[in-house]
Amino acid sequence: MKKVILSEQEIDRIIEMAWEDRTPFDAILDQFGLKEQEVIELMRKEMKRSSWKMWRERVQGRVTKHRVKSTILKGRFKCDLQRSISMNKISKRK
Repeated sequence: MKKVILSEQEIDRIIEMAWEDRTPFDAILDQFGLKEQEVIELMRKEMKRSSWKMWRERVQGRVTKHRVKSTILKGRFKCDLQRSISMNKISKRK
């Protein structure tokens, strides 16, 4: 497993994406190169124990966190403030 060096801003964004119910782990992989297990390890390292336990309970078995299992269509609603995924580049908010 290769070591990915992330800035504080990227770590914050990964945590934000991991907490979002409808953001699949595949989107994090596409944007930051972290697999699901690496995201779990990052969350465990960066969060308080109680917050991490709450997050793990929340995402375990959630079909929307896995693109293959999800029934969300490509044309779903997207908030204007939501950043777009552009292959490892974080778009700036307007």
